[in-house]
Amino acid sequence: MSEAAQPVFNIEKLFVKDLSVEVPNAPAIFGEREAPQMDVNMSTESRALGNDVYYNGITVTITAKMGEKTMFLVECTQAGIFRIQNISQEQLPMVLGIGCPNIVFPYLRETVSDVVIRAGFPPLLLNPVNFEALYMQQQQAQQQQAPAATPAQTH
Repeated sequence: MSEAAQPVFNIEKLFVKDLSVEVPNAPAIFGEREAPQMDVNMSTESRALGNDVYYNGITVTITAKMGEKTMFLVECTQAGIFRIQNISQEQLPMVLGIGCPNIVFPYLRETVSDVVIRAGFPPLLLNPVNFEALYMQQQQAQQQQAPAATPAQTH
């Protein structure tokens, strides 16, 4: 009587992989009172590290400008190492694309807010991200880019 092995999902490590903050127009920029225009770019990355261990990272670049002047520029990669066992190969991309980023994102949000405060600006709270919706969009885009020779899958 062999029982199917139970799925395992453990957070091995959460860490800041890369962090930079620039305030190129300091100290003059602190005299400005108008609200900056924010440009936020975010990407995720996952890869196998071996032995059921996976890396997942979220990189965000935030540029705050007033007109042509940059108030601040923050780049941060927050990452995690996860042990994932006994999960089917069909489910693994969802775990890496949705589950892991949902765990890493709050730490990224806190790191960004903290560094913006330390740079002399009011806290910046990144808006919540629906990683499930992003994952679904990526899957649809990949299916549309798939070669015509690939048979369509039915669900």
